[in-house]
Amino acid sequence: QVQLVESGGGLVQPGGSLRLSCAASGSIFSFFPMGWYRQAPGKQRELVARIFSGGSTNYADSVKGRFTISRDSAKNAVYLQMNSLKPEDTAVYYCNMDGRWWGQGTQVTVSS
Repeated sequence: QVQLVESGGGLVQPGGSLRLSCAASGSIFSFFPMGWYRQAPGKQRELVARIFSGGSTNYADSVKGRFTISRDSAKNAVYLQMNSLKPEDTAVYYCNMDGRWWGQGTQVTVSS
């Protein structure tokens, strides 16, 4: 059974930074791609960033240069460093493993 638990969301002013964390249970973490998705009110869930087991990454165009995804296999954790946040980044952010398992989500609100 895989469990993903996100943390690190909150309220931040435009231009600020947040770091999201996702802790994964189970011994399969290092084998699968991990991703961060987000869903804003009234919008579909979208991929923000993904990192593969070999370390390669890809990002949505809207966050390139501002967000960085990383993983620590020793801690079974994946992170999303978010800089230069904009109001349009406001959403519930979800951790995902291999497109199959989801965390419960963490709210990020960017507002002055």
